[in-house]
Amino acid sequence: MTDTLALYVDPHMVVLEKPAGLLAVPGRGEDKQDCLSARAQAIWPDALIVHRLDMATSGLMVMARGIEAQRQLSRAFEKRQVHKRYQALVVGQIEGPADEAGWSTIDWPLAVDWLNRPRSVVCWQTGKPSLTRWRRLECAAMAGKDPLVPTEWISRVEMEPMTGRTHQLRVHMQALGHPIVGDPLYANPATASATLPFPPRLCLHATELVLPHPVHGEPMAFSSPCPF
Repeated sequence: MTDTLALYVDPHMVVLEKPAGLLAVPGRGEDKQDCLSARAQAIWPDALIVHRLDMATSGLMVMARGIEAQRQLSRAFEKRQVHKRYQALVVGQIEGPADEAGWSTIDWPLAVDWLNRPRSVVCWQTGKPSLTRWRRLECAAMAGKDPLVPTEWISRVEMEPMTGRTHQLRVHMQALGHPIVGDPLYANPATASATLPFPPRLCLHATELVLPHPVHGEPMAFSSPCPF
C-alpha cells in the first residue's frame, strides 16, 4: 500500500480512508489477510487498531501509533468523546419526527442474532442500548432494475451513531423500514436494486470524524466526501 489512503499522519496517529470491500482487520483464513490495518502497518509498523468499519463500509478510520496513543484514543471512544457522521442511501421516502434541525432519533436495543450470524436484530429483552440520530438530506425517484418495481424512491440520509453496536446503522435503518441500498445482509434485493451510477455496493460511507488528539487533547476534525 502507498500512503494514498492516508489523509493525516503524525507521530501519534494516522487517519485513513478505507475503501469499500476491504477488511479493516485480518479475518480467518489466508484469503482474508489483506486489510487496511495490515496495509497501514507495512508503512507505519507501530500503527494499532482503535475502532473498525464493516468490510462493505467505506470512509474514515483512525489508527493509533504506539500503545500509549492507542490507550488514549480507546479511552476517547469509550467516553464518547469521538464524533462520527455517516451518509447512506436508503430505500424509500424516509420520514420521522424531527427536531428543529431536522434530526430524528432511533433508540432501539440491539443484540447479535446468534442463529443468523453475523446479523444483529432489535431485541427488547436482551439487546444492548443503541442510539442513532439521523436526518434526511434529499429524496429522489430512480429507475429500478426489477420490472415489477419500475420506479424506486431513494433517500440520502446523514447518521450519527451515539453508541457503537455491531451493524447499528444498518439494523436501525432496516428496522425503520428503510434498509441501506446494496446491503447484502439487511436489504431485500428486489427492493434495494436501484440503478445507480456506480458499481453495486453497500451505500454507507463514514464522512466525518472528530476526536481529541491522543497527546495534546485538542479536537482534530477530518472529512471524506461521499462517493455515491
